[in-house]
Amino acid sequence: MITRKGQATRDRIVAAAAALMYEHGVAGTSTEDVQAAAGVSASQIYHYFGDKTCLTRAVVGYWSDAILGSQEPLLARLDDVDALRAWADYVVDMQRVNDFRGGCPLGSLASELADTDDAAQGDVAAGYRRWQGAIRDGLAAMKERGALVDGADVDQLALALLTALQGGLLLAKALRDGEPLRIALSAMIDHIATFTAYPAGYSVVGRRGEG
Repeated sequence: MITRKGQATRDRIVAAAAALMYEHGVAGTSTEDVQAAAGVSASQIYHYFGDKTCLTRAVVGYWSDAILGSQEPLLARLDDVDALRAWADYVVDMQRVNDFRGGCPLGSLASELADTDDAAQGDVAAGYRRWQGAIRDGLAAMKERGALVDGADVDQLALALLTALQGGLLLAKALRDGEPLRIALSAMIDHIATFTAYPAGYSVVGRRGEG
């Protein structure tokens, strides 16, 4: 059983590796880099992680927890489309804080690992399924409250919304501009709004300018 001190050391290693891999990619991050950033010895890294693959998988889990940890509370409180709009605004605001640099940590890991590391790819896929599930649960709660009509397929809507989010994050990163992200989320939430009793033309995402 890992001690409290050992857990703290392990967590520090994973956090350092996550930051480095987010900035430089998995291939561009060495165990020596992690060692220096975390302030640990090589033996400590290999004590908790047998190899870089194990560390990379821990990083995938770290970013999945970080993303869902910040978004699940908002998604769990979806009462209506306005609450969905608030979640979308939060996503855009978080990217604006970083000047639309970096994009989605999970998406960056997916693009690098999908064809090179089957185990890590499986972890990334699990992270996306968890993300989709959180969105789906929020939409299902809206449906249960009567905010969405019975015919709304919350599974399909959740997957489509996550897909729009990921595409928007990628373009926002490439263009250093939040408009693609805002428009992608707005268009998808406008579609979700067609499954409510709101009148046509209801604005579901704020029209604040990015850039």
